[in-house]
Amino acid sequence: MESNYAAENISTEQPPPREKTRFQGEDGDQERSRSIEAPPGERPQTPDGKALLGFSLPKDARLRKRAEFLKVYENGKRIEGRFMTVFILPGTGELHRVGITATKKAIGNKAHDRNRAKRLLREAFRLNRNEIDAINVKLDWVLNARRNILTTKLAGPLEDLRTIAARVKARESDLLPQTTQSVTD
Repeated sequence: MESNYAAENISTEQPPPREKTRFQGEDGDQERSRSIEAPPGERPQTPDGKALLGFSLPKDARLRKRAEFLKVYENGKRIEGRFMTVFILPGTGELHRVGITATKKAIGNKAHDRNRAKRLLREAFRLNRNEIDAINVKLDWVLNARRNILTTKLAGPLEDLRTIAARVKARESDLLPQTTQSVTD
C-alpha cells in the first residue's frame, strides 16, 4: 500500500496572522544608520586617535621619496645616538621634515619589529617637537633605528632624540649656509 507522505505529514492550513505587524510610524523608518558615523547629537563610541594626540604630521612635513632620503644621506651630517642614527640636512621648506627607516639589516626580518621601531621613533619625534621647533634652521631629518631600540620602552628613544636635538641646537650656526665675505680695501 502506497501512502501519500505529503498529504499525511504536511498541513495545508495557513498559519494565523502575526500579532505585531510592523507599520511605519510618524517618525519614518527608524532603522540603524548605515554609515559608521554616529547620528547627529550623539558621540562616537570610540575616541578619535588623532584628536587625542593633538598632532598630525602633514604630508609636506614628511620625507617620502627615495631621492629625498638619499640627498640627506649624501649631503647631511650624521649624529650617532644610542637607539638611532640621525642624518640632518638644512631643508628648503618652512617646516622640519622627517623620514624614518628601520631596515632588515639593522632590525631583523620580522616586520612587526621594524614597525615597532618606526612607531617608537615617530613618537619620539612627535614628543620632542618643541625642542626640534626651537631650532631656527629648518632641517630634513632621517631617523634610522638601531637594533637595541627593540629592547626599550619609549623613554629611551625619547631622551636620545632630545639629546640629539640639543646638540643640533648648540651647533646651529654650523648648519647655516656659508656665505663668502669679500674684503674691500
